[in-house]
Amino acid sequence: MIPHRYPFLLIDRVQDVVPETSATGIKNVTINEPFFPGHFPDKPVMPGVLIIESMAQTAAVLVVSGLGTETEGKLVYFMSVESARFRKPVIPGDRLEIRVIKRQTRGSVWKFEGQAYVQNILVAESGFTAMIVDK
Repeated sequence: MIPHRYPFLLIDRVQDVVPETSATGIKNVTINEPFFPGHFPDKPVMPGVLIIESMAQTAAVLVVSGLGTETEGKLVYFMSVESARFRKPVIPGDRLEIRVIKRQTRGSVWKFEGQAYVQNILVAESGFTAMIVDK
């Protein structure tokens, strides 16, 4: 549903989609992720910006699922990130559950709130805005 592919596809699946309302994405974090050798070699930690990107990818699926064929040939781009908070490191072996809620829509601009959990513990949260644009 979204154009992202390895190594930048940061969700493995999306479940519980409520069109134009909310979605839950899943990312199984493995030691084979391309960012772990450099972040950090002795103590691998998933970069916070990539956790936010996984929220954005989950939100993009939410947008596409709600608009259907209207989104064909379009992309969803980040416009802003607000109030990002990182509460606990995400490490290899974690199953990241990404919950995204649509807060507002104005034309092609969508505002979201995202939260990421590992074993039902909040590890990161952020508000963010995205725009639907033609390719």
